[in-house]
Amino acid sequence: MTLRLGDTAPDFEQDTSIGRIRFHEWAGNSWVVLFSHPADFTPVCTTELGLTAKLKDDFDKRNVKAIALSVDPAESHKKWINDIETTQDCVVGFPIIADADKKVANLYDMIHPEQSTTATVRSVFLIDPNKKIRMMLTYPMSTGRNFDEILRVIDALQLTDGYSVATPGNWKPGDDVIIPLSIQNPEEIKKKFPKGYEAPRPYLRITPAPNK
Repeated sequence: MTLRLGDTAPDFEQDTSIGRIRFHEWAGNSWVVLFSHPADFTPVCTTELGLTAKLKDDFDKRNVKAIALSVDPAESHKKWINDIETTQDCVVGFPIIADADKKVANLYDMIHPEQSTTATVRSVFLIDPNKKIRMMLTYPMSTGRNFDEILRVIDALQLTDGYSVATPGNWKPGDDVIIPLSIQNPEEIKKKFPKGYEAPRPYLRITPAPNK
């Protein structure tokens, strides 16, 4: 199944480390970071899930829920969580989907045969409260994810949803932003961007962060 930005994230019902859930119901009105890992009891995945657990406060203040997935069963997840918490000094407070039948992995195209015919690659889906897919990232099995980048994209999307702006390359919260080309009316620009803007080119209009 090919998923694209703006598509509705496929719903599913599946066992997890916290019991059976229906995905859309579990997500509620939150943003969701859905990410896959190749297998339980593996080193890179252990560090990734530890990092995710430590980001709980950062996710909470952004109204984000995290949920992981691998093709191992729920009992394996529960045993592995003990290792994650012990070695990474954290509390795993988010569910891990037990996708032994690969139903969810296939829905989200997480198995890439040139990497593995059975295990998932490191996929990340950022899903908004309307259940729309807003960002997709795919990492190879050998490379751990950059969770600072995932938080940065969440911040950028939440800012651009709240204000009529776009974010430049390497943007971080508090940095200047860009006025989209879709806004051309001078009166509308004055109203939306009272802090003014600089325009080194007519198509490149830079304005201070509207939420500062």
